[in-house]
Amino acid sequence: MDLMIPDSGLLFWMLLAFGILFVILARFGWPAITGMVERRNERIDKALADAAAARQLLATLKLQEEKILQQSREEQEKLLEQSRALRVQLIEEAKEAAEKEGQLLLDKTREQLRLEKEEALQEIRLQVASLSIEIAEKLLRGQLEPEAKQRDLIDRLVDETLKPRA
Repeated sequence: MDLMIPDSGLLFWMLLAFGILFVILARFGWPAITGMVERRNERIDKALADAAAARQLLATLKLQEEKILQQSREEQEKLLEQSRALRVQLIEEAKEAAEKEGQLLLDKTREQLRLEKEEALQEIRLQVASLSIEIAEKLLRGQLEPEAKQRDLIDRLVDETLKPRA
């Protein structure tokens, strides 16, 4: 059992060495170690605060991103609506222009047909008049054989034409 119980002298020197080591460590070692641990804690706290600030900034940026996306969607919808309205307006204007042009062309065609009709009627009248004169001339020649009778008829017709009508 002697091996388990140390000698009193050994115990004294062990306690003295432990005390000196403890004083040296307490004076020089522990403050350095605790300072390093506190600096490390401060760095960890600062890193945690920076991470929280980064999370907050990220959340703010995410909100801004959502706002920007919403604004761009609204603007895109607005532009699409404007382009639809412009397309409808252009189609309406094109239809109106086509209708006006068609009406002008129809009016021109009608006027041209009217003029051609008048020309044809005038030509028919001239032909009818010329045919009437030819028929009358043939009839008169057949009735008026002698030249004296023809002159009497001409004189009488001239006199009737020159007399004022009552």
